[in-house]
Amino acid sequence: MPANKNALIRYKTIDNCLRNKYRRWTIDDLVEACCDALYDCEGVVKGVSLRTVQSDIQMMRSDKLGYNAPIEVYENKYYRYADPDFSITKMPLSKNDYDVIREATDMLRQLADFEEFDKFDDVIGRLDDRLATGLNRRKPIIHYDTVKDLKGLHLLSPLYRYIDRRQTLRIMYQSFNADEPTEIIFFPYLLKEFRNRWFVFGSKQESMLMYNLALDRIKSIEPVDIEYVENPAFDAEHYFDNVIGVSKSIKSFPRRIRFWASEEQSKYIKTKPLHHSQKLTKENPDGSCEFEIFVVINFELFSVLLSFGAGVKVISPRHAVKYMRSQVELMHLAYGEQEE
Repeated sequence: MPANKNALIRYKTIDNCLRNKYRRWTIDDLVEACCDALYDCEGVVKGVSLRTVQSDIQMMRSDKLGYNAPIEVYENKYYRYADPDFSITKMPLSKNDYDVIREATDMLRQLADFEEFDKFDDVIGRLDDRLATGLNRRKPIIHYDTVKDLKGLHLLSPLYRYIDRRQTLRIMYQSFNADEPTEIIFFPYLLKEFRNRWFVFGSKQESMLMYNLALDRIKSIEPVDIEYVENPAFDAEHYFDNVIGVSKSIKSFPRRIRFWASEEQSKYIKTKPLHHSQKLTKENPDGSCEFEIFVVINFELFSVLLSFGAGVKVISPRHAVKYMRSQVELMHLAYGEQEE
């Protein structure tokens, strides 16, 4: 592993650029991207020379670091990976890499006793398990609920930096219903994960309404020289206090949702509440229970309630009951009466 932190930042930046298939990269573009990355990460203002980036590309192409990056020049001007799926981040760790990460986990373990770092136990467990699995070739002891090859995860780090430095973005976004990507001038405010899917929240320039963009539908992002604008109605700390999932607008307000649960499902719902506002309002002689939660009514809420099948029935409000009934009727029609 190279000891020069600035070189690592440049390699990672060049890698991120060449993985973006929706933009053509000249050597000058790569130099500019490296300058921006070093300024963002390390506060380096002196910039990066053309010769330095050319040397970085040669180093990445070589076997000295184990990258063997298939970087090619096309049309005598633009750089790209000959293998569009290649990334230096997919390279296996060396023995030295394992030792360095092991030292880091040992340091985290010392901090885990402090209340401010009580969530480090989970992180340490993940790192220990992955290190032991890769180095000792043993079977994993811990299994986490993850989605393999989840799209958009490579955008987390740059989006985090853009939000931190209040940077306006040009995003090419393609929703599930669109045939082509659409350009959006976007003011990003917050990153949020829900059920192994990541979203970036922010405002569009033309409306200043709040939008959530799924990272797996983002085709490309790049900073633009447009003044960043905060949305005064958005409070990142409390915006999701009364939300299950990610669907909410500034004007959304929570409602009291009452629902019945069978004896079997009540056991699960008691031990794993649907929301922090959940209250047990009634226990019936047959073991079934009634609960209430105070949340915004959205698609994710209905998705969670429907996941319990016949074990959960919404009692109020009326329009929520009506929606649930319509979904059950559609399911009945979908299955219909099928011959054995």
